[in-house]
Amino acid sequence: MGTRTWFDGAVAPETTPAREWAEARPGSGTEHPDDLPDTAHLSIERTFCFADLTGFTRYTRENGPHAAVGLLEEFRAVSRDVAAKRGVRVAKWLGDGVMLVGTEPTPAIAWGGHMIDHFEGEAEINLRIGLATGHALLFEGDDYIGEPVNLAAKLCAVARPGQILASCEVADLPEWIRVQAVDQVEIRGVGPIDGIQHLVVAAR
Repeated sequence: MGTRTWFDGAVAPETTPAREWAEARPGSGTEHPDDLPDTAHLSIERTFCFADLTGFTRYTRENGPHAAVGLLEEFRAVSRDVAAKRGVRVAKWLGDGVMLVGTEPTPAIAWGGHMIDHFEGEAEINLRIGLATGHALLFEGDDYIGEPVNLAAKLCAVARPGQILASCEVADLPEWIRVQAVDQVEIRGVGPIDGIQHLVVAAR
C-alpha cells in the first residue's frame, strides 16, 4: 500500500530540483558519458514567490530574540504546511523570509493568497509577497537564475505589509484571488515596471 499524506488522503506531487531536472533535461538521463548532452543548466518556466515578515527587526528589538525565534517558527511552520497542501516547494529560507517555486503558476499564487489570508489581522505577523512567472535557468540542479526570480524578490521588497505584488497571467489566478489594481512599480536599480498586479483575496 502506498504512503499517503495526512491531508485529504491525497499524495502531493514531487517538486524537488531533481524531479524538475529530470522533466526538463534533454535525453533520457541514461546515456553513455560520451553521449550525454553537454549542458550544465536548463531553461524552465516556473513561478517564483518571495515572502517576508515586515517589522521583524523592530519586533526583535522590542521583544527580544527568544520571542523573535518563536515568531519565525510559526511563520515557517505555516509556510511549510501550506506549501505541502498546495504542491509547491520551499526552495530556501531567507532569514525572516522564504522563497518558493511552483511548477505551475496557480498553486504558487494560491500559496501567497493563503498566507496573506491566514495571517490577516495578526498583531505580530505581517507579510508581504512578490510573485513572478517566467523562464529561468535551473543552475547546478538546485538554484534558479533569471529575470522572474529577481523580479519576484524585488516586488516582495517594495510591497506593503499585507500586499501581494505579482507579474503573472490573470488567467492563472485562483477564483478566490482577484486583481485590485494594475500599477507601474518603481524598483530600485531597475526603474519603473508597468503591468504589476496588486492581488487581493476576494471576500467569500
